[in-house]
Parts: sequence; structure tokens; C-alpha cells
Amino acid sequence: MFRKSLLIILAAALLLTACATARMDGLNRTVKLQGTPQRIVSLAPSNTEILFAVGAGKQVVGRDSFSDYPPEAKSLKDIGGSMGKYDTEAIVALHPDLVLAGEINTPELVNSLQQLGLTVYYLPNPTTLEGMFANLEMVGQLTGHSSAAVTLVNSLKKRVAAVDAKIIPLNYAPTVYYELDATDPTKPYTAGPGTFVDLLIARAGGVNIGKGLTSSWAQISLEQLVVSNPSIIILGDSAYGTTPDALKQRSGWSGLAAIKNGQVYPFDDNLVSRPGPRLVDGLEALAKLLHP
Repeated sequence: MFRKSLLIILAAALLLTACATARMDGLNRTVKLQGTPQRIVSLAPSNTEILFAVGAGKQVVGRDSFSDYPPEAKSLKDIGGSMGKYDTEAIVALHPDLVLAGEINTPELVNSLQQLGLTVYYLPNPTTLEGMFANLEMVGQLTGHSSAAVTLVNSLKKRVAAVDAKIIPLNYAPTVYYELDATDPTKPYTAGPGTFVDLLIARAGGVNIGKGLTSSWAQISLEQLVVSNPSIIILGDSAYGTTPDALKQRSGWSGLAAIKNGQVYPFDDNLVSRPGPRLVDGLEALAKLLHP
């Protein structure tokens, strides 16, 4: 009887070991999962979008305060995130078997959650569309939706290829100013090199005037803006009330080509700032604006 019980315990242990999967995350940590996670907490809006996109939405039980897409994500438990402050007690109370962190989260947060006994996977920010596709496939593997993730990636690649096919033959690339924040209109913030805004503007057939700045998110002087004289202005801050008409009222802005020609466009910044599947939506939207 004792021997039989021992054999059962050993068999169960072997089965548990077989079900465990180990993967390297963006912090070069080996993360082990015991089976497919059924209670997932997302710490970043991009991660939430990825989880729902690959078919793991029903497994998500908590999300950060800024996760507002898809709409059904808003009904999930809010575990904070404003100013980088998360409600760790709320996270633990959800009994997650996977916490999906992103690059907006600090390694210190990841370590603190790990010390609480939680399994945390840190998904790195991609620097290319191809890197974003790899993240989709990784989340698909982590959540038991590999097939759906591959299908999604293939469809996204086809859409990108369709944009490339129309843009690459063109011999005209308009100059573009992408506005992030013009609280101070003499030194507004724009997207510089190394951002998806810069990458997607180029792939959509434009030239980002911020690409020559020294940092990813940087201020550009009004003098630099006037010299660059962009032919198109895209308002990534339109969600905060900035309108094309408002730009006409700014001192020194009325002479810009984009304003004189009426090529100032409100834009959903989430399409180009969250490294998830909607980046392809952003690429398509930019391509239509730059080459209607």
C-alpha cells in the first residue's frame, strides 16, 4: 500500500514537471509556469491589448489603470499604475498564476512581486514591428494560444505588406511634425528617434522632423519647427483637447505650411505609442494621412 502511494506521488511529480515550462523574459530571468495560466494580471496597456488579441482575454482578472482597450478590459479589477504606483495587495488578492509586466514597469516592481511569491513575466518593448510580432507569439505561448497568435501575426504581416506595396514605389515623402504635448507652444514635445512614431511615419512614407533630435521624447524649439516647416502636422495630443484651429492661434505658428494648407490632423496616439497589435492600425492610418 505504501509503495503504491509512493508511486502515485512520484507519477504526479513527474507530470507536474512535464507541465512546467521555462522561458527567458526581457530581464533575462528564467520564468517557470506550471501549466497554462488561468488568472492573469496585466501591468501595462500594451500587454492587456496583446492578451485580448491572442484570445486570452477570459484569463485576465486584473489590469492597470490605463488599460482601456478593448472596452471589455475596463470591467476588470483595476490594480493601479498611476505614477508607477501599483496596489500590490490587490494584485495578490486576485491570486494570479501569471503577472505580465512591461517595460513601463521597473525591475524593482518585478522583484517585489516575485518576492511575494508571484510568477512575473517581463515582456520587453520591441523596437520594430517584427519584434512586436515576436511578443504576440510569446504571449500566445505563455497563455496557451499559440495557434491564435500565429494566425494573428500572419494577418498583421499581410496588412503591413499591403502598405509597403503602396508606399515603397512612391517618390514623395512629406515632412511630418508629430505633436505629443504643446503646453508650452514655444517648446512642444515631439517624437524623436527610436520611437514607434518615428518608425511608423517612415514606413508610412513620411519624414519625421523629430528624427534628428537627441532623445526619443524631446522638445523642439519653435525656431526649429519654423525652419523644418512641416507639410503635415499630426496631433497625438488631440485626446487632451488640442484642435487644428487651436494651432492657428499660437504665436508664430500660422506661417507653417501644414497650417496654411489645412493639413493638420487629430490622431489617436494609442495606435502608435502602445507596442501591441494596433501598431498596424496606426501604420495604416498614417499612410492614409500622408498619401491619401
